[in-house]
Amino acid sequence: MATRSLIGKLNSDNTVDYIYCHWDGYVDNNGRILYEHYNTLEKVDALLALGDLSSLGNEIGEKHDFDFHFGKPGEDWCTAYGRDRGETGVSWKTTTFEMYPKADNATEYQYLFTDEGWKVNGGGDWELVVNILSEIN
Repeated sequence: MATRSLIGKLNSDNTVDYIYCHWDGYVDNNGRILYEHYNTLEKVDALLALGDLSSLGNEIGEKHDFDFHFGKPGEDWCTAYGRDRGETGVSWKTTTFEMYPKADNATEYQYLFTDEGWKVNGGGDWELVVNILSEIN
């Protein structure tokens, strides 16, 4: 089963640019990867530019066959629906901050890059990812 998530950044006008990610949305996976590897605005923008993801990797990576990385643990590249499978209509989207947690009701986690760092909403209040990771370890 997939643990779906949204990955977004909060803009100065209180809107959120975001993408969908199908696999491994748990804080101990996607939250950790975002916190450790996508911790600058430039890296977040590059990630969002990929559009919707099948899986989040430690690196943006390069175009590859979609099935090459599917199901192989330890791969470091993101697998994107547009870049790697040629799908259309999968680019980043924009919504208001208030609507962001409801932007896709099928997602279990919503991640948000803010001036404070990465935050996550798993159905309740927004929390800093770093605080949750420190509790996990």
